[in-house]
Amino acid sequence: MIEEVERVQTGVRLEKGLLKVLKALAELKELSLGDLLEGIVLHAFEGKAPFSKETLKQIADLKRIYGVKLGASHSHKLKERSE
Repeated sequence: MIEEVERVQTGVRLEKGLLKVLKALAELKELSLGDLLEGIVLHAFEGKAPFSKETLKQIADLKRIYGVKLGASHSHKLKERSE
């Protein structure tokens, strides 16, 4: 069943490397960035893993390509670089 929803534009700030990985993953999956993020959030809200083993491998490759060393242990502990 397809639900009709109202979407809003948002100005979310993300770590630069994570955004690169998300955008690349969305392109690989032929999704918009918004659709990918909605899927991740909906899975997380139900305590479900959002990615298959194959997708996790793709994410690991993208993280390596973009030099992203962040993991779940870094969550809520990132500090903004002062310019």
